[in-house]
Amino acid sequence: MGFILLYVLSLLACRPDSAYKWEEEWGKTDPIPEKPEVNPTAKPRYVWIDAAANFDDYGNSVEKIREDCRKIAETGFTDIIVDVRPTTGDVLFKSSVAPALTRIDKWRNGSYVWAQRTADFDYLQAFIEEGHAAGLKVNAAMNTLVGGYQCPYGLGRQGMVFTDESKKAWCSVQNRAGGLASCLDDPDYGARFLNPANRDVQDFVITLVAELAAYKDLDGIVLDRCRYDDSGLMSDFSETSRKAFEQYIGESVSNWPSAVFAPGTTSLGASVSTLQRQWLTFRVKTIHDLVEKAAKKAHEVNPDIRFGVYVGAWYSSYYTSGVNWASPKYNCKQEYSWASADYQAAGFADHLDFLFLGAYAGADSIHGSQEWTMEGFCKLGGKRLAGAVPYAAGPDIGNSSGFENGGKGSLVPDIVKTCIANADGLFIFDLCHIKMYDYWSSFKTGIDAYLKTVNNQ
Repeated sequence: MGFILLYVLSLLACRPDSAYKWEEEWGKTDPIPEKPEVNPTAKPRYVWIDAAANFDDYGNSVEKIREDCRKIAETGFTDIIVDVRPTTGDVLFKSSVAPALTRIDKWRNGSYVWAQRTADFDYLQAFIEEGHAAGLKVNAAMNTLVGGYQCPYGLGRQGMVFTDESKKAWCSVQNRAGGLASCLDDPDYGARFLNPANRDVQDFVITLVAELAAYKDLDGIVLDRCRYDDSGLMSDFSETSRKAFEQYIGESVSNWPSAVFAPGTTSLGASVSTLQRQWLTFRVKTIHDLVEKAAKKAHEVNPDIRFGVYVGAWYSSYYTSGVNWASPKYNCKQEYSWASADYQAAGFADHLDFLFLGAYAGADSIHGSQEWTMEGFCKLGGKRLAGAVPYAAGPDIGNSSGFENGGKGSLVPDIVKTCIANADGLFIFDLCHIKMYDYWSSFKTGIDAYLKTVNNQ
């Protein structure tokens, strides 16, 4: 979610097995609580459940999934977003094309270790069943354009791009200061991204979306990291992307890639060339077209499923990720010199059923009108989406500035009030931080106060 730092720090923080089925059949499970009443005019409240950060609790325990789904519902959330394809690219659902997750890197007792999955129940199906039993809607999130993870502290590598020779050609190629290089050669730890312009990669992603949509009781699908890799403007300069770009602009490009960006370029200069503007537009159109195809496939498989995307709310710099999440009605070219009419047209919001904005401002930046305040992110998000899609927004309550060490429960009711008042719903990353810092009562207080105002209207 977001960039490498957010993911790594977050680490700090089905086929039921036979015993579970036996208990269900013979009525031995704990009584299921009554579903909470839902005011149809109330805005939804979503909480994200990162796979790695919550793996110790849920990777091998249906019972813990059941227990926490009930607690989430009792706190006042309406939806969970369950990460079922973390940055390793391995999956926690039934797939014919992606490897099943058997281990994931986890910060535990002061060091990184491999957390092993020994259970064989369907992780996603367990969340669907237990979430619905608790009265929650259940949405599955997948890290979209990733295929592996190089772990910190020498723990090692995990994922298909490291183990499957045929997948290595799918990796993004970066325009580094020392020349073009596959992201596999990057010595730093972090996710290893796939090239969005590669047709085989696109087909792979669409197959994953179809497999998720086939879970008939799943309420929604959310694409995470549906973007270019964390090197930003250095990605992707593969021959595949070069050919696709040349086809897009209708002419060949000599002196590749320097004609677009000099090696090692990570930010735009004061003047943006025509070719650079075309390149930025090509990248957002590539992501736009992939999102459009994925939405179409999801609805073909399951017409009732909701389809959405998570994005960072920092639109003014999100072009470095090759994403235009706005409505095509939003006149971005009027505000930003790097945008063109074609860039504006590549906004993908109108292909979504819902969208999640990471309003990841610091703990001391709840109010304001600009980016890097929670309120500003929410309001500007509404302006840029222009009514194309309902959106939920909210903070990272564990990694953003001021939240890292907990102790911010007193701020939570104001965060809930501010975000939900200025968006179409509340979005919180991540459940592990609610549990780690015991923010349960703080969120219940904030949500109860919101619901009271709705019920009194």
